[in-house]
Amino acid sequence: MADTTVTSTSPSSPTIHGFFETQTSTWQYLVVDPTTSIAAIIDPVLDFDRETQTVSTTTADALLAFIASNNYTISHILETHIHADHLTAASYLQTRLTQTQTESSRPPICAGKRIEQVQTLFATRYSIPTVEHQTAFDKLFDDDETFRIGNLEAVAIHLPGHTPDHLGYHIGDNIFCGDSVFHPDIGTARCDFPGGSAESLYHSGKRLLAMDPETKIWVGHDYPPAERGEEVPYMTVREHREHNKHLREGVEKDEFVRLRRERDQKLGEPRLLHPSLQINVRGGRMPAPASATLREGVEGEQPSTSTSTSPNSWNHYPIQPNPLPI
Repeated sequence: MADTTVTSTSPSSPTIHGFFETQTSTWQYLVVDPTTSIAAIIDPVLDFDRETQTVSTTTADALLAFIASNNYTISHILETHIHADHLTAASYLQTRLTQTQTESSRPPICAGKRIEQVQTLFATRYSIPTVEHQTAFDKLFDDDETFRIGNLEAVAIHLPGHTPDHLGYHIGDNIFCGDSVFHPDIGTARCDFPGGSAESLYHSGKRLLAMDPETKIWVGHDYPPAERGEEVPYMTVREHREHNKHLREGVEKDEFVRLRRERDQKLGEPRLLHPSLQINVRGGRMPAPASATLREGVEGEQPSTSTSTSPNSWNHYPIQPNPLPI
């Protein structure tokens, strides 16, 4: 797995490893305190083969191997939001890391406090029992809550718009913005999911662009245009202010909302929408055996209430989407 690394330049700044997952165009991050080798994982990916409808752990296992080879200890697994375009490896990584780290170092799976609203919405949509999602996240951050990754201070920042639960993580001169702002030649993320809001995304974007101009904005995805060529994990606030096609200086809210809504009307649903939502509201856990068929958004019978957390329950896990209409 290719690693893009920005090395710490001082004890108060992190070393950051970025890993690009090509099937879903997702950036995953490992943020490391250089003084303690304690680290946090941000937005990890669980592999899903759409043709065979199976889950596997190749990407997550490569991340675990990298962590082990560098003798890092993971203190947090951080999710920016409930993703609709890839499956999270949070639960799998937590289970594996608990086997290799002491119990006191068991990394909590973390998200923002509004994630419960999104869980309730999609649990109803997909007939997911409450017991299968109510304990999926170990820590729900308040707005602007601070926490520590080793000796590094981190702040959970509410960035609504793409989804209502969306967080960014501000660590040193870095902000991990998930699916809010994308690179300047792309603009911003879509806002047409339930609870999404172009108005809210405008304000979230302007909050990011009000940071110090040398702050690095690390994105959750990258879809580079042909003229750029390759994926990059971050650009600076200054670059966004000058060049972001949706949020550069001079773009007012009404213009942004119009541009964003026009763009969203042309977008199809994400390729992995249904499996992603059903796994991600569970924090990456697989459905209980009686509910192992992932549904296409239809309310119906309630599945079994037992959820497996055996590491083997992820690898090549079969998923048969229900062919019923949304």
